[in-house]
Amino acid sequence: MIPVTLLDLIPIREGGTPAEAYLEAARLAHAAEEAGYHRYWVAEHHGMEGIGGAATSVVLAHVGHATSSIRIGAGGIMLPNHNPFVIAEQFGTLEALFPGRIDLGLGRAPGADGRIAQALRKDLMRAAESFPDDVVELMARFSGDPRLPLATTPGHGANVEMWILGSSLFGAQLAAHLGLPYAFASHFAPTHLDDALRVYRERFQPSDRLDRPHVAAAMTVIAADSDEEANYLASSLEQQFVSLRHGTPGKLQPPVRGYRESLSPHDAATLRFIRTASAIGSPASIRESVRAFMERTGADELVFAGSIHDPEARIRSARLAMEAVSELEPVGEPG
Repeated sequence: MIPVTLLDLIPIREGGTPAEAYLEAARLAHAAEEAGYHRYWVAEHHGMEGIGGAATSVVLAHVGHATSSIRIGAGGIMLPNHNPFVIAEQFGTLEALFPGRIDLGLGRAPGADGRIAQALRKDLMRAAESFPDDVVELMARFSGDPRLPLATTPGHGANVEMWILGSSLFGAQLAAHLGLPYAFASHFAPTHLDDALRVYRERFQPSDRLDRPHVAAAMTVIAADSDEEANYLASSLEQQFVSLRHGTPGKLQPPVRGYRESLSPHDAATLRFIRTASAIGSPASIRESVRAFMERTGADELVFAGSIHDPEARIRSARLAMEAVSELEPVGEPG
């Protein structure tokens, strides 16, 4: 079976609260563990009323206590927002609490619009330029490099599995150069998917962490008993995506039947493009779409994303999706 990660944006529902969102995240992670998911990841976003993953390491500590075996981690931490020393401390602490279960995916984007730079009191453009050096520093801290002038406690020598995340060729090149696994965010930015995976595989340099390229590719996956019901549930996520593109992000809205038919041609075309990396429908439809995506990407792992307004429907979607792909095996690099 191909390993599958469940990516949770910690949606804050219209009419709901952050406290409820964190309780629902713990329930979802527990259900994902029972369903056979390999990893549960939380993504860092800031200043968004409908997304509750800003304090990513705190959320992961909460989720860790609700689970016992599933790997948990950041998909990802936007490293330019942070000091690498502090991230090493945070994820070293998580590794001490939940040994052998912690992943740290690293991204170069800020995870918000330009106002975040002022709020964080950071020059994010300069910080983004130092992203490769900061990743190398984190690798050294987790490997217990004795040349560091100050060891990170906790964190020094911690068994944290590091990933590079991306939606462009930059992350692919960096992951290949450092010999790290690479996850592509094709669930919301599929434009460079094929080129990025090709570049990563062609330029990969083995390291003491990884001896061959290892790719995870992300999809939007929403499953229900029928295609019609799944498309209805997906309209909440689609509303959120359109609102974000219009600069008016908000809480996750209830689903609306016939939502896509109400959109302008431009917005409808945008959603169709995003759906090139999606599987939305009944278990049979999910299996067919995921198999085609695997043949396209040759991914070693998959990442399933997709917010649903009703927490019970979200848990059921996660279970149905895993059942649908439980017999699929990695197909290898595309020819």
